[in-house]
Amino acid sequence: MSDTPSMNMLHCGRHWLDISFPRVMGVLNVTPDSFSDGGRHIAVDDALRHAERMLAEGAAIIDVGGESTRPGASPVSPQQELDRVAPVIEGLVRELDALVSVDTSAPEVMKEVTALGAGMLNDVRALRREGALQAAARSGLPVCVMHMIGEPGDMQDAPHYDQEIESAVEQFLADRIGACEAAGLHRERLILDPGFGFGKTVEHNLRLLNRMDTLKRFELPILAGMSRKSMIGKVLERPVEERLSGGLALATLAVERGARLLRVHDVGPTVDAANMTWAVLQEGLEP
Repeated sequence: MSDTPSMNMLHCGRHWLDISFPRVMGVLNVTPDSFSDGGRHIAVDDALRHAERMLAEGAAIIDVGGESTRPGASPVSPQQELDRVAPVIEGLVRELDALVSVDTSAPEVMKEVTALGAGMLNDVRALRREGALQAAARSGLPVCVMHMIGEPGDMQDAPHYDQEIESAVEQFLADRIGACEAAGLHRERLILDPGFGFGKTVEHNLRLLNRMDTLKRFELPILAGMSRKSMIGKVLERPVEERLSGGLALATLAVERGARLLRVHDVGPTVDAANMTWAVLQEGLEP
């Protein structure tokens, strides 16, 4: 396969990822305090076995995170983050030949995980930390940039916008695309995440998903991450362990509105929901 860029192909280090149809990104948090699975996969072998299950269920990407970004979370040092993720990334690449995305905002971590074989970077802060733009550009990897106001520690303290949420997100992402291109991070390497649950009320999240197809104007892949989030709990009055049905509904709507990547905890059911939605949209069985 040639290295010629394509809207439907992402060159992810040693891997090529076909996003001509929706793909699922499995969440692998190696943190003690993530909102849904904190502390469950800290041991390297536990993390690898969970990743193996997600790959068997159809995950195209494993997204490894070493810093919790749940509402109210405290930051960790780049070294602490790297200590958590490096052994897991090494195992995923060596033992499972997995396409690994790393959920990080730290330029030091971006540099090291690229050397370890990661194939994608996923930054909730949209490369706004000092040095992050440059580190991401040098990595040569696809990068997901996400909309968020504030920091995880304070982002849910009465979030407010002076314009409609979809317009605010669109303008923010347009600005970040411009900053990335100015830093030498070419457009074909960018993925956009509207940032559900990051500095947004439930009403913001619902409206943003309903109007997410406005982001299609950028002609870039869209990633949606709503799995098990509080927007489901507040609408359906369900605790975090009972949010699968709501999450599948949101995943279906996201695919219908243009998402090609779904970041989720429950891989198997989401793969089925995404594939069924895509079959209807394409009026056929082939992806």
